[in-house]
Amino acid sequence: MLFMCHQMAMEHESKQKEQTASAPQTPTLENSMRDANVPIIWVLGGPGCGKGTQCEKIVAKYNFSHFSTGDLLREEVASGSDKGKELQAMMKQGILVPNEAVLKLLEAAMAKALSSTVGYLIDGYPREPAQGPEFEKFIAPVDIILYFECSNETLVARILKRAAESATVRADDNEETLKTRIATFRENTEKILVQYPTQLRRINAERAPAEIFADVEKYIDELLATKGKKA
Repeated sequence: MLFMCHQMAMEHESKQKEQTASAPQTPTLENSMRDANVPIIWVLGGPGCGKGTQCEKIVAKYNFSHFSTGDLLREEVASGSDKGKELQAMMKQGILVPNEAVLKLLEAAMAKALSSTVGYLIDGYPREPAQGPEFEKFIAPVDIILYFECSNETLVARILKRAAESATVRADDNEETLKTRIATFRENTEKILVQYPTQLRRINAERAPAEIFADVEKYIDELLATKGKKA
């Protein structure tokens, strides 16, 4: 009798495991992002390349969601949340915010827009070679990278002009500091771009905004076509 009870209990446990295995699993945020077929574009370019202007044009024409990691960090701090206070403390101490924290903010923002967006513009990310693979591992693969290319001279001239016309001048908007910023940007960015030869779209950003956007439109239209979406 004891053996029969034990056997019945074992059979019941086995059936429960089979039912659990066959039951549909609740989709994770990562899986829903990967399965959504929503285009993901990284937008890269040196300070003063004009990518902000191009992102505005993309949002207006294509209804993409535009996310800047810097903006997301500032918004979280301004919200007064516990996470925001933690991030603010790090920034005040000059500590770099861990990439994991940045990705969580980015992932949450993307998930919130998932049901209504046509695509995602991730502005100024990744900044370092290791960040791209981490993004693709924890969120989803990137479809294309729009890289706005400008000479160092053009970047410096544009930023100095912008600083001269602005009511508030950034402390690092001087020629020597700018050259250092640009050199650091180039060193990191080339290491990033070499990882994505098939996704990379280099765009000459020395031209007028309308001319630049004509190239942007071509690349986005091609991407949407491969995704089965209309512009």
